[in-house]
Amino acid sequence: MAIWTKLFALVRGTAHEAGGAVVDANALRILDQEIRDADNALGRARDDLAALVARRRVLEKEVQSFRDQASRYEGSARAALAKGDEGLAREVAQRIADLEQEVTLKEPQLGEMRTAEDRMHQIIAATQQKVEGLRREIDVVKVNESVQRAQASVVAGGSGATAALGSAADSLKRIKERQAIRDEKFKASAELEDRRTGADLDAKLRNAGLLPGQSSADDVLARLSAPKEAPLQIEAPALRIPAPKSES
Repeated sequence: MAIWTKLFALVRGTAHEAGGAVVDANALRILDQEIRDADNALGRARDDLAALVARRRVLEKEVQSFRDQASRYEGSARAALAKGDEGLAREVAQRIADLEQEVTLKEPQLGEMRTAEDRMHQIIAATQQKVEGLRREIDVVKVNESVQRAQASVVAGGSGATAALGSAADSLKRIKERQAIRDEKFKASAELEDRRTGADLDAKLRNAGLLPGQSSADDVLARLSAPKEAPLQIEAPALRIPAPKSES
């Protein structure tokens, strides 16, 4: 018996695990259906509330009609008493009493219906709020589920992606090394050409400000600020005019 009991427990445990796995796999569908069921229940509750409001309004009109009739019959009873017709006045008074009895019986029903309406309004409002909150949470859960599925897909192919990224990084490194070597070759060729033509020596003289014919901004300013020398004035020799000879 102990073996059969354990086997039965194993079957129940396996069925429970299988059922739980099915529920977990379809959790979002189940949530959506439960929200739809809640919406349907809210719709039926609103219909019931509308029917209750309609019945309460009909009963209110009926009670108001009884009050109006009783008020009108009171005038008729006074008129009959004024004429001395007590029999008619009593008959009218009985009608008034019946109408007041109807009002007395139906007013508590109106109170109960109003109380039921208020309670249903509160329940519907609270349920609607809960449904909206659950719907927002379900939207968040759906987004998270999509993100996690994408992450799971990335993780599932992670080894291949990692290998591909590593290969790409190695290729990029080799390309950069080839480019660096090529740049150094270009620089070395340029330096050799400068040495052959003397351009490197001219560059050094230019940087030192010693290149013939080269002037800097400081040189120009110094020349402009130097006082100008007065031009040399050459005096012309004085002309001597001989005196006229006197006649002897």
